Amino acid sequence: MTLGVRKQTRYGTPLDRLAVLCLAAMAVAGCGAKPASVSASGEGGPEAAMPVQVQPVESKPIADTTEYLAILKSRHSATINPQVEGYITRIFVKSGDRVAAGAALLQIDPLKQEATVNSQEATRLAQESNVNLARVNLDRAKKLAEAGVIAKSDLDNAQTTYDTAVAQLKSLEHQVEQQKVELRYYKVSAPMDGIVGDIPVRVGDRVIVSTLLTTVDEPGALEVYLYIPAARAKNLRLGLPVKLLDEAGNLRTESQITFISPQVDPDTQTVLAKAAVPNPKANLRIAQQVRAQVVWGTASGPVVPVLAVTRINGQFFVFVANKEPKGTFARQRVVKVGDIFANDYAVLDGLNPGDHLIVSGTQFLQDGAPVSEQMQSPGPKAENAPKTGK
Repeated sequence: MTLGVRKQTRYGTPLDRLAVLCLAAMAVAGCGAKPASVSASGEGGPEAAMPVQVQPVESKPIADTTEYLAILKSRHSATINPQVEGYITRIFVKSGDRVAAGAALLQIDPLKQEATVNSQEATRLAQESNVNLARVNLDRAKKLAEAGVIAKSDLDNAQTTYDTAVAQLKSLEHQVEQQKVELRYYKVSAPMDGIVGDIPVRVGDRVIVSTLLTTVDEPGALEVYLYIPAARAKNLRLGLPVKLLDEAGNLRTESQITFISPQVDPDTQTVLAKAAVPNPKANLRIAQQVRAQVVWGTASGPVVPVLAVTRINGQFFVFVANKEPKGTFARQRVVKVGDIFANDYAVLDGLNPGDHLIVSGTQFLQDGAPVSEQMQSPGPKAENAPKTGK
């Protein structure tokens, strides 16, 4: 009897245990229940359509362009190398000086060449004496032959001696003239009017014919040298538009292809093309690298505002408003975009002209979300888009 009382005190009566089990069952049932008024969207009813602004996708002319890194060169630029070897004794100009054609730039030590000229001149004078002696002997031989004192063969010998002396004198005169011409090469002169460039040599340096002394450049029109891959060179033609861009991608000047090389460079497998570049303000410099854009042609295609495009993991997406049997829904599309023209992307794939492009609230949209269209003209939206290169 005592044990039974203790068990009842420890675990309660059977009625108490039954009450605890009922409460536990009700708690479990309450956790899994959902109020009947809450819909699948969690908002107490059908999901509300989000108002968005849309504009029809337009088709515009799209330029087919390729950008290359080009070099500016001038046809009025001269690289000055010596025509003789020797030591520099004087430099008459400094970098940046404006010189006229024929102005002296540098002096190479001429002493050795002057000695050669003097030696050749002395030999020529000696030969003149020989010619005079041969002439006197010839005149005497003619008189003696007329008087019958000497044989005809003696007269012939005198004539031959004179002719040989004259020929040798002419040869020496040509040699002296050649040495004098070479002596003029020891004074390096400007080949044309222009501005002196850098002078990397100094007084006392020994130079050879391959040593760069300086440059003389005449400011003005330049040529842009384009190296087009051989695979694309088949599309090259004279008159093809070329645009020069600055570092920010803005248009600097426009030109046209004026020369196409008939050969492919075997080392780079490129074809050289040239275009004349006006440079009235001298803003461009010789040997400057510039961004050159070749315009191969134009074709019509869809374009979309830059702000309507999002990029996720390297892919570009847009939202379009699709009218479906149950309503209008936002659908996310993968698009392939090209270059930026003004404030629009050129769309290469993924959209068609006439599609309703969503241009507002795209950051709040998800694929399949119901939307309410509000038509918008594409013009005002484009004005708010960022400019190319900014």
